Amino acid sequence: MNLVEYPDAEMMMMDLANTLAGELEGHLLTHDTVSFAVPGGTTPGPIFDVLCGAKHLDWGRINVMLTDERRVPESHERSNTRLIKERLLVDAAAAATYVSYLPDGPDADIAELSKTVEPHLPISVMLLGMGADMHTASIFPNSPDLETALSTQYPLVTVQPPDGLEPRISLSMKALKDAMSCHIVIIGQEKREAFERAKSLTPTDAPVAGVLAGATIHWAES
Repeated sequence: MNLVEYPDAEMMMMDLANTLAGELEGHLLTHDTVSFAVPGGTTPGPIFDVLCGAKHLDWGRINVMLTDERRVPESHERSNTRLIKERLLVDAAAAATYVSYLPDGPDADIAELSKTVEPHLPISVMLLGMGADMHTASIFPNSPDLETALSTQYPLVTVQPPDGLEPRISLSMKALKDAMSCHIVIIGQEKREAFERAKSLTPTDAPVAGVLAGATIHWAES
């Protein structure tokens, strides 16, 4: 685990975007294609705004997937797919391939859906966020699906968040832990304190703890 602290969030976003681009470029030197897993939510948007303009990357050989997605239409304001299509898969990055694993209907056959991501595993480069409750992707403490998310051998898992909001599909802990490169971005003192607590907890109490050992954590206070 490596912690990188920044004087402000703007500098962090620019530096992290450049770091991710460099790692993707490095993987492309030795692989025909690479996979890039990214979160939704509000935090990574500025990273995407910088990264999408990286014209030196051969985006046509990069497969982009979400670390988790809400089961809502793409047009929904809380759709992570909508976020990355508006802020990451534009400019030079429009040439990337988006790997979607949301089911077409209400049912979610995880064995079948997993086949859409399995060809792109292990993930080459992964960016994660972390909530103040120490969740990452959509693996939440106190979720009824937590045990399955932590133990399943499938790369995907269905999740009902404990807050009662939209059900989700998430990369499982196995898929997260198997990533070749893992970066976690957090902002604010509350999340810094949550990260410090997570270091001494188990993934059952703090799901993010399951990926900390091999991760680089990027933090800015504001």
